[in-house]
Amino acid sequence: MLIRNYCCYNRFWRLEVGAALTRPGLNRSSRRDSYSGSSLLGIKKMNKNSKVLALKYRPQTFEDLIGQDIIVETIKNSIKSNKVPNAYLLTGIRGVGKTTTARIIAKSLNCKNEFKNLCKDSFCENCEAISNSSHIDVLEMDAASKTGVDDVRDLIEFSRYGPTSSKFKIFIIDEVHMLSKQAFNALLKTLEEPPEYLKFIFATTEIKKIPITVVSRCQRFDLARIKSTTLLKFISKIKSLENANVTEDALKLIVRISEGSVRDALSLLDRGLISLESGEELDLKKAQKIFGYFDKSNLIELFQLILQGNEKKVIDFYRKIYDHGIDPKVFINDLLELIYYFKNINSLTLESTNFSLNDNDFSRIKEISKKVDSQVLILFWQFIIRTLSELDIVSNQNLSIEMLLMRLIYIDSSNPRKNQEKQINISEIIDEKNVIPEFKKEPVDQIRNITQEKKIKPDANLKAGDNEKILISSFEQLIKICIEKKELKLKYELEKNVNLVSFDVGRIEISFNENLDKNFVKDLSFKLFNWTNQRWIITLSKVKGESSIKEKEKKQKNKDLEIYKKTELYRTVLKNFPDADLVEINNKKEKEDI
Repeated sequence: MLIRNYCCYNRFWRLEVGAALTRPGLNRSSRRDSYSGSSLLGIKKMNKNSKVLALKYRPQTFEDLIGQDIIVETIKNSIKSNKVPNAYLLTGIRGVGKTTTARIIAKSLNCKNEFKNLCKDSFCENCEAISNSSHIDVLEMDAASKTGVDDVRDLIEFSRYGPTSSKFKIFIIDEVHMLSKQAFNALLKTLEEPPEYLKFIFATTEIKKIPITVVSRCQRFDLARIKSTTLLKFISKIKSLENANVTEDALKLIVRISEGSVRDALSLLDRGLISLESGEELDLKKAQKIFGYFDKSNLIELFQLILQGNEKKVIDFYRKIYDHGIDPKVFINDLLELIYYFKNINSLTLESTNFSLNDNDFSRIKEISKKVDSQVLILFWQFIIRTLSELDIVSNQNLSIEMLLMRLIYIDSSNPRKNQEKQINISEIIDEKNVIPEFKKEPVDQIRNITQEKKIKPDANLKAGDNEKILISSFEQLIKICIEKKELKLKYELEKNVNLVSFDVGRIEISFNENLDKNFVKDLSFKLFNWTNQRWIITLSKVKGESSIKEKEKKQKNKDLEIYKKTELYRTVLKNFPDADLVEINNKKEKEDI
C-alpha cells in the first residue's frame, strides 16, 4: 500500500509499509544514494583496496582529525550538552578537512551508540553508511553542479519528511558558495527555523561569496592550515604505515609545497611513491625533480655571485638553472622569498620558514645578511617586483630575467666595481626612478611645486619696457607691483588666501587656506620671472604663518570700532537713536585725499 511519494533531485522513490526504500531493478544491498551516485558495495571496495593515500587514510572520527583541536572540542561540547545548532558552516583552504569534518559531525549526531559511546574501531550501521555516503538520511549535495533554485526547492520539499532510520536528517552541501542568489534566498526560511530533526552542514572555500544573511544563521567554524610540524609528523606516520623509504628532507619538501593542506601532502607523497621502483629511496634531489621544485641553495649561490659583481658567472649560472626547465615567474617568486629571508633572517627561526630552508641554508643566509645593507635589499625587492609586470610584455621572458640580474649587480652598494664609471649611484636611482620615495631627502615641512621645475618662458604679450628688471624686496611691495601691473587676481589671492611665512629676494615661503586658486603658484612664478628676470622659488609650508592682509585689516577695523564706541560722540548718538550701531569709520582726511 502506497503511503507517500517524494522527489529527491528528480529521482522518485517509494516508501511502502513493511518494505525498505526500493527502486525497480535494485535490492537493498545495491541501492544507490541519489546524491553520491555510487553503490554501497562499490564504495566499500574502493576504500578497502584504494591506493590513493588521501582516501585510504581519511579521518573517520574526531580523534583522527589533526590541527583542528579547538574546533573539535567546541563541536563535541555542543553535541554533548545537546545544544546542536541548526546549521554548521565550515570554511578553510582546500584539503584541511571540511567535508571530512561534516561527515564526522553527521556520524556523531546519528550514531546508534549515542554520543558517550561513539563508534571508533568498529562502526555501527549508521556510521558505516555515512562513511560510504550511502545513508538515506544523510544526503550530500555538490553545490557546484546543483546551483539553481529548483534544486534547493526539491531539497526543501524532501526535508518535510522526517528521518527513517536515525535521529536526524542531515544535508551536507559542499562548495555552498556556488549556489545562486535565488537558491540562497529560497533556503533562508528553512535554514532559520528548520524542523527539530533537520540539520544543515555547509562547506566552502570562499566564505566571502556567501550572503551574510546565510552566514548569520549558521555556526561558523574556520578550519586553519595545518602547522608544518604537525603535518610532518602526520605524513611520517603514513610513510611508516606504507613501509615507504622516504628521507626526512623529502618529507619536509612535501610539507613545504602542500602549504598546510593535508590532502595536498598525501597526494604529493602518493605521487613520489608511485614514481619509485621497488626498494628505491625517495630523497630530496629525487623529490625536487618529481615535484619540479627549485632548490634554495642554488639561489643563495646565485645571490652571492650578484653581491660579488661577477656578471659573466651570474648569467652562466642562471642559464644552467633555466636549462633545468624552471618557469621565469616561479624563479622570480623564489627570488623574492629569498630576499625576504635575507632582510628578516634575524627575526626568523628555522621552523617559521615552513621548512623552505634547511639548517645549512639558514646558517648561510644569516652569515651573508651581515654583509648586505638593508637599503640594497629593499631596492632589490622593488626591482624584482617591477620585473614581474615586464614578463607579460616581453615575448622572451628569459631575457627579462637576465636583464634583471644585471641590474641587481649594478645596484649593489657592496659591489667592488661600484667606483667604476658604469656603476649606478643609488641615490640617483631613488630620486630619478622614484623607486622608494621614503629615502628622499626632502624637507619634511615643505612641498615643492612640480610646475616650478619646468622652464618658464617670457610672456610674449608684454609691451616694450615691461621686461625691465624690477627689484621686489618685500611682500607689501609685491602687492603694490600687482596693482601697478593690474594683476588684480594675483593681488586678491595674496591679500585674501595667502599667509606669509618668510620673504627673501628670489624665495617666498607661504601657507594657504582651502580657497586658494589651484594655479596660483604657477601664475605667481610666471609673473615674478617676467617682472624681475630671475627665477623665484615658492614653497608651501605646513607652518601657519602670519595672518592674511585681509584678516589684518578686519582685525584693525574691529579694534577701531571698539575704540570709537567708547567716545562721548557715540554715546550721544545712542541716546538719540537707541537702535543705531557703528559699522564703518571713514577718515575724512583720507577721503579728501582720495
